[in-house]
Amino acid sequence: MNENASNIQREGLSISEACAVAGIGRTKIYQAITDGNLKARKWGKRTLVLRDDLREFLASLPGAA
Repeated sequence: MNENASNIQREGLSISEACAVAGIGRTKIYQAITDGNLKARKWGKRTLVLRDDLREFLASLPGAA
């Protein structure tokens, strides 16, 4: 594998990857998408979440008391 290829960070995350990055379960991720709180894109059968959209969603969550 090319050394540059190993340093590339993908911008589009699968649902499983978005869950791992955010620390949130699949059901809550899909619920956020359905509610319109998290943007997702479709490419064929795949659902992708952009890293920036995931960051924006997480930043919009209410703070803990």
